[in-house]
Amino acid sequence: MPKSTPKRAVKSKSQRRAPPQRSPESVEPTIAHPMERVIAIVYDGMLILALLFLVGTVLTVIGTLLTMQTGTDSAQAQSLPRWYQNFIMTPSFVLTLVGFYGMFWRRGGQTLGMQTWRLKTVNNAGHLLTWGQSFKRILAACLMPLLCSIIGSLIASSRTVMLLSAFFGFIFNYVFCLFNRRGLAVQDMLSNTITLKMPKVEQEGLWRGFRNRKKSK
Repeated sequence: MPKSTPKRAVKSKSQRRAPPQRSPESVEPTIAHPMERVIAIVYDGMLILALLFLVGTVLTVIGTLLTMQTGTDSAQAQSLPRWYQNFIMTPSFVLTLVGFYGMFWRRGGQTLGMQTWRLKTVNNAGHLLTWGQSFKRILAACLMPLLCSIIGSLIASSRTVMLLSAFFGFIFNYVFCLFNRRGLAVQDMLSNTITLKMPKVEQEGLWRGFRNRKKSK
């Protein structure tokens, strides 16, 4: 008797192995970890320091020409008037920070450092920040460092103590995340904004975000 050849089982498309489904946690944004947020700020800090140094240099030259007589040697050097430092230079530094973060937050929700770690800052409704919201968030982030520096100046009238106190206030903003139920920082709560960790599948390039925001107008 002729041997019967076994029939090959033909798998239908429905029987083929389906690709593994991503878990919901991997495709949805989560609250950003405080350590990643601090590292992103360190990344941005190098560029911010360069901008502040440029602004400070320009304002120092202008202030020297307008308020003081220039000498011919270092012995004749003078410091800028206190009113010029407090009412011209300090607000200019604050506006530089607002302009830096506001420009990136309004366009794509991410600075250069935040782009590296896939972080994105939005308001509680999930929309990109306005100029007013950006300004409010920056002031909220400066609140604790300012209060701590004031307390430090009352304890000891030393510039080093003031800087260390301000740094402690900066760190407190993010240590607060560890004790907050939702993982929010101080500036998140005060400004009704939030910083998210974006999934890789939804990560949008920084410059693509700029272009998309421009086209949508």
